[in-house]
Amino acid sequence: MEFFCYHRDRSGSGALRDELIEEHWSYMDRYAAEMIARGPTFAADGVTASGSVHIVDLPDPAAARAFAFDEPNYQAGVYRDVLVRRWRNLLGRTMWEFPGGRTGGDRYLVLGLGPERDARPAVPSDRGELIAYGPLLSDDGVTSVGTAVLLRAPDPDAARAVLSPHAYADVEVHDWQFGGRPT
Repeated sequence: MEFFCYHRDRSGSGALRDELIEEHWSYMDRYAAEMIARGPTFAADGVTASGSVHIVDLPDPAAARAFAFDEPNYQAGVYRDVLVRRWRNLLGRTMWEFPGGRTGGDRYLVLGLGPERDARPAVPSDRGELIAYGPLLSDDGVTSVGTAVLLRAPDPDAARAVLSPHAYADVEVHDWQFGGRPT
């Protein structure tokens, strides 16, 4: 089962986040084989971390909750809230298999929340800039409750355009970058 986890930072927690970076990476290393995508999001200044995205393939919802809530930054109070949702990998690949590579261009997390009833996201015909794409699902995996997309785009407006604004109650766009230990 695939799960989308988005930890949103608590205001003013940057120093604590920095202090815990090695603990965070070590924790994530334990899930390397299950990881589909990961990386931090940033505030409008492009420097201040605002959250952390992890898309993982885990056995069940209990394992996903343990992954999200046992994470060192969460345990220490870096995060203000956590979104954990079933997810379906419509591209069938990990971020490391993205043809555009780890660097070059601006990257974004786009969340379409509260879709029209029974809406099913359709992968755009131009997949070239999509890094990860799939529906956020109810706990039973049946009902779509939104869409999560990681992509490369020239600017936030172009990133937002990957989802139809009329199909969601809200569309969020966050600066995002490939995560993991620096190589």
